[in-house]
This record gives sequence, structure tokens and C-alpha cells, in this order.
Amino acid sequence: MDKKDTLRVAIQGGYGAFHEIAARKYYKEVNLEIVPCDTFIDLFESIAHKKADSAVVAIENSVAGSLIPNYALLSRSELVVTGEVYLRIVQNLIGMPGQNLEDIKEVHSHPMAILQCQDFLAPLRQRGVKVVESIDTALSAKWIRENNRKEVAALASDLAADMYGLKVIAESVESNKRNFTRFLIAEPGDAADTDKSSTLNNKASICFTLSHHVGSLSQVLSVLAFYKINLSKIQSLPIVGREWEYFFYLDVLYDDYSMYKKALSAVQPLIDQLQILGEYRSGER
Repeated sequence: MDKKDTLRVAIQGGYGAFHEIAARKYYKEVNLEIVPCDTFIDLFESIAHKKADSAVVAIENSVAGSLIPNYALLSRSELVVTGEVYLRIVQNLIGMPGQNLEDIKEVHSHPMAILQCQDFLAPLRQRGVKVVESIDTALSAKWIRENNRKEVAALASDLAADMYGLKVIAESVESNKRNFTRFLIAEPGDAADTDKSSTLNNKASICFTLSHHVGSLSQVLSVLAFYKINLSKIQSLPIVGREWEYFFYLDVLYDDYSMYKKALSAVQPLIDQLQILGEYRSGER
């Protein structure tokens, strides 16, 4: 594939981050140019400023839960969700070559990675090891290598260890060995194929607001159930400036696209500001 055919994919974090692993898992056999972004805000801005063609966005983790701010970023971005990928997250303790576990005095990583490795970190904390939060797992590894920081380790992927020439001091240190993160694939609306048939798409992400009265949400859910729409995820997010009112973000699965469209029509009188974030094929778990 020529350079002009390269797909620029924005990720949160540095080279070797789990976002990059997810991108390469989803875009198999595609020539990728990874566009690292320090924050998720930077990630969405990279698309808006045409520095990237597509974005891979972590949305939830099976251990740590939802990345709630990303729902709001996604709904405001005008990007379309075109796919998803589930990635088994294996956290490793990595550091400079020659370092062993007893040498480590500090551990750096993203707060979610730290949360995923609490059982491993507990005895280290008890012996005085300092745990430091950073903006990214892979960038922590990069910082250790660039600054030649002995006695400091990072929680990161084995890809990051390979990329930055670091040693895996302890492998698979996540507390739950069924630790998965779900990533959404988001593209600009004019680049996304929004006319796929129901034989390809079987999942949708939608969001809406509700009138503040008793039973409003249960009515919506009852309608979805009537039309055989399976609710796989629901997340609420407060509406800024409107106390005790919420946006609701739903992931729904359907076997019949026409029934899904009928369900959306049926709930329209019950909701406000319906937004279809994307219709896509569910990812393999």
C-alpha cells in the first residue's frame, strides 16, 4: 500500500499504548500511521483539525468501569461510531534492563492501569514503593527510557517494553485475568459508510435526554423490549446547568434492522434530543 493509502489513526497515549494494540487489531492488513495524543480531548481535536482520519477511543473496562467523560466527548464531536474492538488487557511491570523487582522504588502508570493492578501493588506499597499516576501507560515507559530512570518501573504493555527497549520485570500483573477494555472506532461522518445493511450492522450507540418525571426511563426501556431490542449498555451523565437531569447513553443489539428503526420511531415521543452515535457490527469478545 502506498503512503497516500495510509490510514492515520489517532490514539490516546504514546506508541505502544493499548490503544495502538486495539487499532492494529481492528484495522488488520491496513497500513496505519499511529497519531499519538496525550489526552482524549487532543484525540478528538486531531480529527477536527484533519491530523487523523480515524480515532480509537476506550469507552469502558470490565474491571474499572466506564470512561464517562468520553461519552460526552463523543456526542459533541460529530464523529460516527463505525465499529468496536474488545482487547484483553495484560499489564506488565517494565523497567530499565538489569532491574529486578526488589530494585523498584517507584511505579508510574495511568490511573486506570493502577486500579487494574491493585493486588500486585499492595505489597509494594507496604514496603514503601511510591505509586505515581501519569497520563498514559506507554508514555510512562518512554519517560523511563529517555531519562534512564533506574529504580522506576511502569505498568504497560509488552509492546511498550519492546518499543522502548525495557525489561519485563513482572508479567501479567493485572488483578483480574479477564480484564478487557472496549474501544470504539470513530470516523468523520463524511468518511463513514452510514448505509450498511442490517446483514452487516447489528449494534447501535444512541443517546438522548428525558423529561424529568416518574417512569420516563422505564417507558423507553419497555418500548425497546417490545421491539426485541437488546440493551447491552446504559450509562447516565449529568447535564451541566440542569441539576438532576441526565443524558442517557445506550448500546443496543438487534437482529432485524427494520425492528430497530421502528423502535426508534416509537420512543421518539418519549424522549428529547435523540442522537444516533453510530450503527455498526458488534465486536468479537
